[in-house]
Amino acid sequence: MLKNDLFRKLPKVDQILDESVVKDELKNLPRKMVMTAVRRAIDNYRNLIIDGKVFEVKYNDILREVIYIIEGFKIRGLKKVINASGVVIHTNLGRSVLPKKAIDNIMNVAQNYTNLEYDLETGKRGLRYSHVEELIKKLTGAQSALVVNNNAAAVMLALNTICKDKEAVVSRGQLVEIGGSFRIPDVMTFSGASLVEVGTTNRTHLYDYERAINENTGVLLKVHTSNFKILGFTEDVALDELVKLSRKNLIPIMEDIGSGTLVDFSKYGFTYEPTVQRSIESGVDVVTFSGDKMLGGPQAGIIVGKSKYVDKMKQNQLTRALRVDKMTLSALEGTLMYYMNESKAIDNIPTLNMILSSSEKQKKRAQVLMKKIKDSTCKFECRIDNDYSLVGGGSMPTEKIPTYVVRVKNNQIEPETLETKLRKSEVPIIVRISNDEITMDLRTIFDKDFDIIAKSFKTIGDLLKI
Repeated sequence: MLKNDLFRKLPKVDQILDESVVKDELKNLPRKMVMTAVRRAIDNYRNLIIDGKVFEVKYNDILREVIYIIEGFKIRGLKKVINASGVVIHTNLGRSVLPKKAIDNIMNVAQNYTNLEYDLETGKRGLRYSHVEELIKKLTGAQSALVVNNNAAAVMLALNTICKDKEAVVSRGQLVEIGGSFRIPDVMTFSGASLVEVGTTNRTHLYDYERAINENTGVLLKVHTSNFKILGFTEDVALDELVKLSRKNLIPIMEDIGSGTLVDFSKYGFTYEPTVQRSIESGVDVVTFSGDKMLGGPQAGIIVGKSKYVDKMKQNQLTRALRVDKMTLSALEGTLMYYMNESKAIDNIPTLNMILSSSEKQKKRAQVLMKKIKDSTCKFECRIDNDYSLVGGGSMPTEKIPTYVVRVKNNQIEPETLETKLRKSEVPIIVRISNDEITMDLRTIFDKDFDIIAKSFKTIGDLLKI
């Protein structure tokens, strides 16, 4: 049949609007939104005709496409997605997935009144931070602890408290951008501290810090460059040396370690990342880190260190503006409880489990997923291949974790088109494109989502008429 004949057989907008299933949607959605879905579905079908992918107009297929588009309109906003990218701590996808205890704690405090700021022992007003402070102190060895809404806030609050109107000395090689165009120098400016850069981008020596110290020096600041590495002709000052220098000059030392690692990953074959415990043991006065990166908990900025500094931060007026709510505290408490036993933390905190689970485990899971896709539709070529996952979230930038992936393709569909369709599925699936194939990394996919992925491929295959 000629293309012009196929075009003439396309249904009119009013004809589709008169269908009972579409009328049902009109009861709950604006007419303009439904009209848009109808026109888009007809246009999509028209493009398939132009591309030579449709040789017969099937009315029911167009009607199904209308409903598919309408469903997409209804589920916009913050929603579940399937992370098949292989990036464990994916900043754009909400970073760390919370463990079960964290979720249970949130449900408990969200549905009930709580003792958020009520001391059950004395019957008087209590402190919200007390619910996690003792736990954090026990895990890190710190004298005191405080939680705010993110790590940038933690850095700003700490500097504002101990270094306002004074100078903060930091190496040029550590003036990082921490995401979303937020930069350490800018955070320092808002804190009221004056930035004093020492050394060069690739080499900083102890004498650079010594020369910068004067009567207006408020803090020696060390920033862990967790989101990049400088290789080659480099030099950095060891933390222990900076601590000695701070003690000699009676100047506090602060370290921002960013990702908040409580587990020594070098024991599991990874490059060593500084742990919070190590910083405290070294004598650092104030340490700041994130709750939703390597820690695997909710978004939070955690401050630990000497009581003389952290307790002052609790009295800072900024603390109220930066404080966390009951659900964040409950989620953090639930996450931290697992760390009382490292093996339980690795088994139960999704971020740790994804990073440390074996590639052979991912291979077996890849076989299960591929079979489900093949059982649901015969319209795609699937194969299992080895690849690498990434930690993400500005953590361990040079680490590549061996993994297994499922690669999917159909020679009649551009991989970019298939990626778009998966991303716009009822439950969006975020994938990578590699060598003209869709790549899904099993390391960041949950078993519970296998059936959803298989169903999405079937739906896409049916709609594209391949």
